[in-house]
Amino acid sequence: MKRTPMYEKHVAAGGRMVDFGGWELPVQYESTGIKTEHLTVRSKAGLFDVSHMGEITVEGRGAQAWLSSLITNDITAMHDSQVQYNIMCTETGGVVDDLLVYRYSPDKYLLVVNAANVEKDWEWFTAHLPAEGVAIENLSAKTAEVALQGPNAEAILAKIADFDPSSLKFFHFRDPATVGGIPAIVSRTGYTGEDGFEIYVDWEKGGELWDLLMEAGKEFGLLPIGLGARDSLRFEAGLPLCGHEYTETIGPLEAGYGFFVKVDKAGGFIGQPVLKHQKEEGLKHRTVALRLEDKGVPRHGMDVANAEGRVVGHVTTGGYSPSLDANIASCYVETPAPAEGEHLWIVIRDKPKQGVVVKRPFYAKSYKS
Repeated sequence: MKRTPMYEKHVAAGGRMVDFGGWELPVQYESTGIKTEHLTVRSKAGLFDVSHMGEITVEGRGAQAWLSSLITNDITAMHDSQVQYNIMCTETGGVVDDLLVYRYSPDKYLLVVNAANVEKDWEWFTAHLPAEGVAIENLSAKTAEVALQGPNAEAILAKIADFDPSSLKFFHFRDPATVGGIPAIVSRTGYTGEDGFEIYVDWEKGGELWDLLMEAGKEFGLLPIGLGARDSLRFEAGLPLCGHEYTETIGPLEAGYGFFVKVDKAGGFIGQPVLKHQKEEGLKHRTVALRLEDKGVPRHGMDVANAEGRVVGHVTTGGYSPSLDANIASCYVETPAPAEGEHLWIVIRDKPKQGVVVKRPFYAKSYKS
């Protein structure tokens, strides 16, 4: 399995290492556990090793037009040093991946893609690359990344950054920057529902950056955080996971993320005709948020039934919410879907467990604008 530059740090800290898409990463740490790590990010701060994520640059006079043709959001509305969330679709309206787009200029972008999809995305990009005007480079193997998340993240970063982190707006980035003297790209982004930063440095500097941030965060209660809490944090905050909320058959509208799909975008994009038709004709499936009222832990793939006992969908993500002290689930179901306050049943060990439809996200946090 592949290892990040912080591997030895995780082992020394008691990380329980697991195989995550071919990477050996900590799912949790022995001295804390998923619940403690989760609540620490909500109340103080946590540090995540996300060096397995993919980074791809797009440059050239045709960069903006080409990239726009592949993604659902409108990057022509972006300004320099802004970050935008995007979805990349297939011709049939399913999802290849979701990604972050960092704009340097109309001729230069940095794309941050999901770790499990780096090779697939690279193949998708190269298959659709024009003969001239656009150059792409995969920097994933050269780039280490950490995510510093939680209400104390700004104060921690301020101790060792060469700029005032309070000046960095949400979904914006700074490059060049230095953190602890290390050249870095710093963005005010994350995958937890909390305020925080994602920091990119050269691969060989990853371990040094980790140590510097952990030392700076001691007085603020900073803890290292594993994959278990990363998933529960993102799920509570209503943030999608490709392969769960998005698949090749579940598109962004049915998943509930239509805000990021500009179906009338000039120039079009792959999958646009299908998604526009879905929006005009009405969706055949929707994703609803469910809070269980009966005992039981919902899991991905479990059947979802209506009051008559008929299976009407399945769980895309489910589990225990430490912030709410409740079992929750996202459910992909047939339309017309039940409204808020109405009920669905998740089949757990062949027994239907009642849940009530609630507003998404389960947990809402005010980001720094």
